[in-house]
Amino acid sequence: MTAAVETRTFDRRLIVPLVLGAVLNPINSSMLAVALVPIGLTFHAVPAQTAWLVSALYLATATGQPVVGRLVDRYGARRLYLAGTALVGVAGVIGALAPSLSFLIVSRVLLGLGTCAGYPAAMYLIRRSGVEKPGGLLTALNVSAQTIVVIGPTLGGLLIGAAGWRALFAVNIPLAVACLVLGAILLPRHDGDTEFEHRLDHLGIGLFAGTLTALMLFLMSPAIGHLWLLALTVLLAAGFVGRELRYADPFLDVRVFGGNLPLITTYVRTLLAMTVSYAYLYGFTQWLEAGRGLSASHAGLILLPMSLVAITVSTITGRRAEFRGKLLVGAISQVVACALMLVLNSTSALWIPIVISIIFGLPQGLNSLANQNAVYFQADPDRMGASAGLLRTFAYLGAMVSSAATGAFFKDGADTAGLHDLAIFLIVTAGLLLVVVLADRSLRRIGGAPVTKGSPA
Repeated sequence: MTAAVETRTFDRRLIVPLVLGAVLNPINSSMLAVALVPIGLTFHAVPAQTAWLVSALYLATATGQPVVGRLVDRYGARRLYLAGTALVGVAGVIGALAPSLSFLIVSRVLLGLGTCAGYPAAMYLIRRSGVEKPGGLLTALNVSAQTIVVIGPTLGGLLIGAAGWRALFAVNIPLAVACLVLGAILLPRHDGDTEFEHRLDHLGIGLFAGTLTALMLFLMSPAIGHLWLLALTVLLAAGFVGRELRYADPFLDVRVFGGNLPLITTYVRTLLAMTVSYAYLYGFTQWLEAGRGLSASHAGLILLPMSLVAITVSTITGRRAEFRGKLLVGAISQVVACALMLVLNSTSALWIPIVISIIFGLPQGLNSLANQNAVYFQADPDRMGASAGLLRTFAYLGAMVSSAATGAFFKDGADTAGLHDLAIFLIVTAGLLLVVVLADRSLRRIGGAPVTKGSPA
């Protein structure tokens, strides 16, 4: 009865600041794609150095999302949202005035940390509002992020043409101000706890951050000489699990996550799906330019149908509670699209990569939306922020795996042979995703009203 009242009185004005906060990360991820070359020219940096501008954001965001999400669970969305967006503004100033590449990397790290609050805060407030059918709200988050990914490179190019690459950092200043004003006016002031029986699990957070940082540093540059990073990952992970099992109010309750197999499976699906997605976005694009001989603008146009299909599919299916069907179509589409990559060569007709782009639009629109919605229903309500943050962490882990795979298969250049090897790897990965979806019987049972505190799971 209470949930029904809260659903009727949900303040729709919250959608604007929540969506704006949630898209700060994809804005900064997508716009930079067209800025690496001019930044390199400004600071006389080689691609291996400017690549850290991308990796720094991924590393900070993947590590920070669940940490900030847990802080949202504990202290409420308003405080973290305002603090995060303020940090985005500071990062924008540093980037706009940066005298060296090192300062730009610091700016990107701060952007990664600052943008960590938007998505967990949105998921937290939507769940806390008591919305029984959140499909429209969750679709708005997903579609807005996909739209930003589509227009990000174009917007970045326009800003660079008008005011130089520093404009890509400076644009965060007015965005942060807008978030601060809207957040201060609209976000509820008392949405978190005020008294805590136990102190925040600082050691657990530190061990988690260290574990993930060591793992992602290895994935960014996998080599025999870097195996010590994997050993460090295992050591820190063991310490983290031991700490969380003993602490009364752990940062991540491994007992809860260990006993919530459907949620763990959703994270695994996200890792597999995003590995294929990122490898296509960055690996296939490299081949279009180096292997097929297209210009950067033409390669971007070939990817455009994928983005348009993804947005259309998300918009049409977003309100439907069906999960298994969406994920099955998404996984099968990835297998088919990756298999078609095997027929490509340097003289292939352009309609073939366009068809592949269209097919890839289906999983782009279905997988991330279905997994995001699944977390909403599967996660412990008291840990919604941390659970939503972990979803983004596994997505970025997929990005790192795809980066490592692309680097390995394109070590001699983005040629057709490397593309075919990458395609085989992606077919196997998408096939594993399909197996995981088929084996997960819990997908048939989710989609009703979310579990609330005190109700049976």
